[in-house]
This record gives sequence, C-alpha cells and structure tokens, in this order.
Amino acid sequence: MSEFRVELKKIVDDSYNIEIGYDLIDKMLSDIGNGLVGKIHRFAVITDSIVKNLYGDRIIDIMKNKGYDCELFVFEEGEKSKTRKTKEEIEDAMLEKGYRRDCCIIAVGGGVVTDLAGFIAGTYGRGVPFINYATTLLAAADASVGGKTAVDTPLATNLIGLFNQPKKVYIDIAAWETLPKRQVISGLAETVKHACLADRDFFDYLDNNMDAILTMDKNACEHIAKENCRIKYEVVMKDELESGLREVLNLGHTVGRAIETVSDYKLLHGEAVSIGMVAQVKLSAKLQYMTVEECERVISLLRKTGLPTEIPSYIDRDALVKKLYTDKKVRDGKLRFVLQKGIGNIVEYEPGVFSQPIKEELARDIIMSI
Repeated sequence: MSEFRVELKKIVDDSYNIEIGYDLIDKMLSDIGNGLVGKIHRFAVITDSIVKNLYGDRIIDIMKNKGYDCELFVFEEGEKSKTRKTKEEIEDAMLEKGYRRDCCIIAVGGGVVTDLAGFIAGTYGRGVPFINYATTLLAAADASVGGKTAVDTPLATNLIGLFNQPKKVYIDIAAWETLPKRQVISGLAETVKHACLADRDFFDYLDNNMDAILTMDKNACEHIAKENCRIKYEVVMKDELESGLREVLNLGHTVGRAIETVSDYKLLHGEAVSIGMVAQVKLSAKLQYMTVEECERVISLLRKTGLPTEIPSYIDRDALVKKLYTDKKVRDGKLRFVLQKGIGNIVEYEPGVFSQPIKEELARDIIMSI
C-alpha cells in the first residue's frame, strides 16, 4: 500500500474593478483593447430577448467593426429562463460555433443574464474569463459584486451554481432609463435591503430622496449605485464564499425567494424580496430585535418605492410555508432567518453566526399576518 500527496496550495487574486457611469460600451471595448482579458480576440456576447435590441446588437456591431470575432447568444428574457436547460442550449450553440477555451464571455443585461452567463463561463472549457455589462438597477445592486452565479430548478432558485468572479463590471446607468417603471421599482428592493442591513444613514437618504431616484436624477442614481457596491463589497471582502457573514445578504430572501417560486415568477425578484423584507422586519419586531416603529419605517419606505408589502391573494400560503424549507440556510431540517437589529445592523447570534433557527409555527404566523 502506498500514498502520494498532491500539493496544490495556491494564492488567487480575484480582484476586479466596477465602472459606474453612462454609455460605457466604448469604455469596455477600450479596456479590452488595452488587455483586460489578455490577448483574447474571440467573444461570446450573452444577453436576453429584450436587451438584445437595446444593447446586444449594438455591442456586436461595434466589436465586429473593430475586428473582433464575436457572436450573439440570446435566450428568452425572464427568471423562467435561468435554468440548466438554457445553460445547456447556450453551451451547445457556442460549441457548434467553434468556441473553445480561447474565448471570453460578455454578459449584457440584468441579474438573470449575469447569473447565467457567469455560470457558463465558470464551466465552459473548465473556465473562461467573463465581463459583466449590467443594464438594470437590480443587477447594479445585487449581481455586480460577489461572483455568485447560478441557475434555478423547479424546487428552488439558485441552488445550482458556483462562485466565479468577472474580469470587470460595467454599471451603465443610462440603461436604467430604458427600463419599464416596474423593473426600476423592483431593483430598489435590494437597495433598501442593503441600507437595512448595513447603513442607517443610507436608509435615511433613500427615505428622503426616493422621488429623485424614481425620476432617474443623475446624482441620486450614481449615489445609490456606489453605495450598493460599497455595502456589498464590505460584506463580500470579509466572506467571499459565504461561510458566515455573507449570509446577511440573504436578508428578506428566506420568504422572498419562496414567494418568487410559488408565484411561478409572476412577481419580479425585487417584488418578492420586498414582501420577504416585510416578513423579516415583522419577525424581528416580534423577537424584539427592532422596535415596532422601526419595523413600520422599513415597511413605509418599501411602500414609498411602490414595492408590494402584502402577499398576493393568489399565493397559497400553506405552499409558501412548505417552500421555505428549500432555502439554502436550512440546517438539519430547521428554518433559519437572518434578521435586522434596528435599522442599519444585523443580529449576530454568536460570533460569526448571522442566521437563527425559527420554529415553523412562528414563521407561519408571520406569513399569515401579511
């Protein structure tokens, strides 16, 4: 009998820049020309059926005019397309076009696109570089920092995926003006969540400037984009692989993700998270981690954005309670919740532990009250 040790210790630097601005296509191509992804000249631009006409076709045309070898790969817009089947279809299309390891993926769109394309990049040819060109407020708030990529399954969202960091992220605020108002409002849920978990001053800013944000005021939009990145970075920097602290970014998502799935994606992600935030603050107030007044302030801000704060009548609440058990924080068959401590902080139950077991009866009571 013999044994051979394979020594594979390594230090990896996955740092990258986030560029926040307006009309950033030329800046992205300038960065590529200056070596952002090395000497790669073959690109797969992945987008959805809506963003194709707004940005995808234009990026392809500009890249081809600059001499790059590139193709556009498009899937049907919406969370329902973020599946293993869509991933397989894009991979097969790339293989058929002769894409191998000497390529780079450019994800152009919102969180569904960046999640899916980032996952493809992590597994295609055992890993190729990718760039995120974020075109939605939700992507700017949620998908631009952290490198979490995934697809959904019929059971639950985001349970199949990996951590994969991009080479660079571009947040094009000009693209927000192309969004339907409902999408803009949906994107604000993650912004409110960030303020609730980390920064009371930012919460007050949102409360005082919501009208300017909703009318796409330039200064207000740039400010919330930067604050979203800062808050999420300060969490991810300390816990890249979600071993403890990063769980706080799931604030509102235990109920939110379950509602999103049970609604059959009639609710947008941010709309579902907003209702999840209501459940979370009501639970936090019930357990005396925040006052009733603080709880009402959070709900009031969500209403001010235009986000829903009640569970729609078409949702089967018993099915919703059962769906809570598909949450990735569940341990030993027990529901676990991340909860606010006042506004701008999170409950830390013991050092490095940010989620608490909650009895199903209590979770059910909260859900029935919304």
